[in-house]
Amino acid sequence: MQVATPSQMREIDKRAITEYGIPGIVLMENAALQVVREIEKMLGSIAGREILIFAGKGNNGGDAFAVARHLHNRGASIGLCILADRNSIKGDAAVNLAIVEKMGLKMIEITGKVPGSGVYSNGMQYASDWLAGADLVVDGIFGTGLKGEITGIEAEIIKLINSCGKPVISIDIPSGINGETGEVCGVCVNARITVTFGLPKIGLVLFPGCKYAGELVVADIGIPPEVTGSMGIKIHVIEKQMVASMIPGREKQTNKGDYGKVLIISGSKGMTGAGCLAARAAHRSGAGLVYLAVPGSLLPVYGASLTETIIIPVEDQDKGHIVYDGMGFLEKQMEGKNVIAAGPGLSVNEDTIELIFRIIEKSIMPLVLDADALNAIARDVSVLKKLKTTAVITPHPGEMARLTGKSTAQIQEDRVNTAREFASKWGVITVLKGFRTIVALPDETAYINLTGNPGMATAGTGDVLTGIIAGLITQGIKPGDAAVAGVYLHGLAGDMAAAKKGEYGLIASDLVDEIPAAVMGAVENRDRTLSYSCCFLSR
Repeated sequence: MQVATPSQMREIDKRAITEYGIPGIVLMENAALQVVREIEKMLGSIAGREILIFAGKGNNGGDAFAVARHLHNRGASIGLCILADRNSIKGDAAVNLAIVEKMGLKMIEITGKVPGSGVYSNGMQYASDWLAGADLVVDGIFGTGLKGEITGIEAEIIKLINSCGKPVISIDIPSGINGETGEVCGVCVNARITVTFGLPKIGLVLFPGCKYAGELVVADIGIPPEVTGSMGIKIHVIEKQMVASMIPGREKQTNKGDYGKVLIISGSKGMTGAGCLAARAAHRSGAGLVYLAVPGSLLPVYGASLTETIIIPVEDQDKGHIVYDGMGFLEKQMEGKNVIAAGPGLSVNEDTIELIFRIIEKSIMPLVLDADALNAIARDVSVLKKLKTTAVITPHPGEMARLTGKSTAQIQEDRVNTAREFASKWGVITVLKGFRTIVALPDETAYINLTGNPGMATAGTGDVLTGIIAGLITQGIKPGDAAVAGVYLHGLAGDMAAAKKGEYGLIASDLVDEIPAAVMGAVENRDRTLSYSCCFLSR
């Protein structure tokens, strides 16, 4: 599913109106009806219900006025609080306001403080009294174009809504979320349900905006698909059916050689678990053969831990990490493999840095680079320009900070564009890990993943992801598709593990155990029309 920025959605609306002749007020009416539909689902019968509606002066307020009309017609008792001077409301919003005025709905303007008093007008008291008896609150204060800090009466109203303890349904976006970044503009309505129109807005699927949106319903308001399809939108949410289409079926007449050979380069003293997790994840993802190249002196540790994996001891001069002198041997081991994964538990020293640089310069097989491989690359990111093949990098925010020279906070402030810019500049598929992992391709297409949970914030889960992506690539899946499918399956495996064991005690090997079930869950019924089953609902 495509994800729009606020400016893209405004352009979509504009084109639907100007090029297809759909009046704006028709789109507004359709939006209102979709909100009413969700209210009916939430409350059951609307008749006799007490519903308080907050409306701003823009189109979001216009939607709220239309919602008020339909709820009144269904027998609800409506209180309408307008956070603006009525004379300032223009266009289609003014048309809907005039209708509810003629219908005699109870309404009041709440526009600010009484001059010289230092206290807000009695509209605040009206809102507070009405909230006490309300069954539901409808938020139509601000739309998707909000930027900057919310202050004054609007901030006070939002605080009042959040403290009332009543269920809230937000129109298009909870008031207070920056629709572009998901950041909170000082204060934000905490919605139980958000009904957004046409396409989800990027601020609704990124943190922290998604936390305030509650259940997200993407509602059709009659915009022709030709409009959205011609916009060239490059940001998507990863969907189950998308992943299912990326994972090939299996023929009956096959053998292990048909499912590829993975070589994982890993290991150092105290970090042997990383390679083991990556290898197991590659196996569980469907790889036919998995080879693990490790420091020779640590061979007994790996031999005792792994049964299915072919372990390759590499010269380490008893240092406990692969030394550069072993590179010639490693190059021979790279021959005939379908994908090379490097970095988990490798350590960072002059030998391993030179090792990673040479792998980047020499490999003609797709690469998956993680952990210490990324720390090595951070010494001189320009080495990525020497790639002869497709590479997938999987940094967490701290590693991304080292690769870009930014702070971790700066990375987290704009995760999507950070990943897109790095992928485009260096020509690598960039998987920026974390809550709502981002996969960015060199053409600046980006995918936002919705699976996963906080229990996955534990050592080793990144190594599991490396193994999954490598395991998918080796089966012939394009590296970009493998990255997209890999992060979805990784998160889904984490969700399945958390459902059984909870989030607090989750460990990385729990994810490995759930990978086969995650793959089955993703591809089930793939030949049929699949329902969307991530973290928000498209209706």
